[in-house]
Amino acid sequence: MRQTIKAGLAVLVLSLGLATPVAAGPSEDAGAAYNRGDYATALRLWLPLAVQGDVFAQFALGFMYDKGRGVPSDGVEAVRWYRKAAEQGDAEAQASLGNMYAAGRGVPQDYAQAVRWYRKAAEQGNAEAQASLGNSYATGSGVPQDYAEEIRWTRRAAEQGNAYAQLSLSMSYQTGRGVPQDFVHAHMWANLAAAQPESAVSRIATVARDTLAAKMTPAQIAEAQRLAREWKPKSEQR
Repeated sequence: MRQTIKAGLAVLVLSLGLATPVAAGPSEDAGAAYNRGDYATALRLWLPLAVQGDVFAQFALGFMYDKGRGVPSDGVEAVRWYRKAAEQGDAEAQASLGNMYAAGRGVPQDYAQAVRWYRKAAEQGNAEAQASLGNSYATGSGVPQDYAEEIRWTRRAAEQGNAYAQLSLSMSYQTGRGVPQDFVHAHMWANLAAAQPESAVSRIATVARDTLAAKMTPAQIAEAQRLAREWKPKSEQR
């Protein structure tokens, strides 16, 4: 059973909908303990697995140290465990390690290293890393500023349903940065981001969409709404 910790959230979501039952084991027991807030048990079960090289347990420990779940928040320890999982090819750990380099947390701030790890995860289809890589190209952080590359990576993340990327792509269409100015597609992507679960990004997207609508004709708004209704997310995850 593959488990995924959602970055930035204090939850661990166990995979569901498997065709056949999966036998419980230490990692599954650790995940169940984490979900009920028993971080001490989760840590006790995941630690020996991580030491033995279990990639998800390594990522889980990195996340716990990163967010201070059951242990004091410790950037150095978070980086240590994220790196072990990242070097085994785990995309979520690679994206998280990129975040640590970008923030200068647990390691000296190094945008080039952040981009290196974002790219590894992005090429595996990780939407968060794709959005971060797009932002790196937009700001010229760790790479030469390149709006075409920004759009390429941001679009891939947006098409997977990443709210930040959807809002960013909307703003690019509104301003004509890296793409021809297009209010219809700007409204469409803002609308999709606004429909995401309540967050700072969805609230900003709602304001951006409504502000943009004041500049559009009824026909343009109707077309944008149609595009948003018909949109379907694309999965790149491997």
